[in-house]
Amino acid sequence: MGTLLDSTGLSLTQALAALALLLVLGLAATGWWRVRQLRARRTASPAIRRAEPGQGGRIDPALDAPLDSGTAGVDGSGLALPDPPTLRLPVRRIPRLDALIDAIATLPIESPVSAEAVWPHLPTSRRAGSKPLLVEGLDAETGQWEPLEQLEPGRKVAELQAGVQLVNRSGALNEIEYSEFLQKAQTLADALGTVAEAPDMIEVVARARELDSLTTPLDAQLTVTLASTGVPWSLGYVHQSAARAGLVPGALPGRWVRPAREDGAPPIVVLTVDTQSALAEADAPAGGATPQVAVRTCQLVLDVPQSPSSGIGVAGSDGDEPFPVWHHTALVLAQALPAVLVDDQGQSISPADFAAIGDEVAALYARLEALELAAGSAAARRLFS
Repeated sequence: MGTLLDSTGLSLTQALAALALLLVLGLAATGWWRVRQLRARRTASPAIRRAEPGQGGRIDPALDAPLDSGTAGVDGSGLALPDPPTLRLPVRRIPRLDALIDAIATLPIESPVSAEAVWPHLPTSRRAGSKPLLVEGLDAETGQWEPLEQLEPGRKVAELQAGVQLVNRSGALNEIEYSEFLQKAQTLADALGTVAEAPDMIEVVARARELDSLTTPLDAQLTVTLASTGVPWSLGYVHQSAARAGLVPGALPGRWVRPAREDGAPPIVVLTVDTQSALAEADAPAGGATPQVAVRTCQLVLDVPQSPSSGIGVAGSDGDEPFPVWHHTALVLAQALPAVLVDDQGQSISPADFAAIGDEVAALYARLEALELAAGSAAARRLFS
């Protein structure tokens, strides 16, 4: 019996030791795997490296080309570098009908109905041709017009209205598009046992053309091209330079943005490179050799009607005033890449040229304000889209 007990005790000790060994090996393997994952992430996303003492600048990890010297706050030209903004997740904003830019048809109903009773009858496509189509309900409790999608189940609507946008960047609403809208509005009305009361087609189309003629000259998108002064850049190098200028990666490859402070608003400025080049590098097989895509130019864009202005002027770089941000970002990028600033014709843009552009932008903001389409407003963002 004693021998048996000794044997059992020894076996138990050995089992516990083996279990402890397996646990240690498991923890070691987990740690090794995490370290490997972290290294893979750092390799996949280009990072801004600081130069070691004596190197005189930062290094582009793709081309091993030194960047000009500078600090986190001021670059070699003395330009103050903006802090990289926090990339905000887009917030889904449901547009609202506006009599200024929409043709609106009313759908009167005899008694209030629940919002969910209307939902199955809404048009499957919320467009008439190239123009957005919206449907709203008059909340029987609050007396406010609300988008049907925004009303909670059980809420009653006392009246409905449908609208089609008069103008967007594809042009003015035409007869065919308005006819499609009328058909969809009446189909909804039929389902609810009512009749759509809509403005006359001739009147609506004429109004759309007038609005288009007034707003087309105000639809300005400022684009400055940054052209390499020497060897081409890699996408990693452009990424580093964009980060220096306060830009963050956008949703698409080859795109960096300066986000607006307002959640869900369009970015203030957008930096883009050739889409084919960006996709070629983004689609490289995992674990394979990353193609060295050469980039010689990139464009910095400011969409004027989409970007609100406080009217404080066009000089300086503080805050989120659109034109100063666009101008200052272009200067910082030109210093960081390095690059020359040219227009669509390849002609160099001088400080005097930027001053003249700033004056034109200020005039555009004033004219948009006079039309009750202030840049960055909900109506302007819908119309200039």
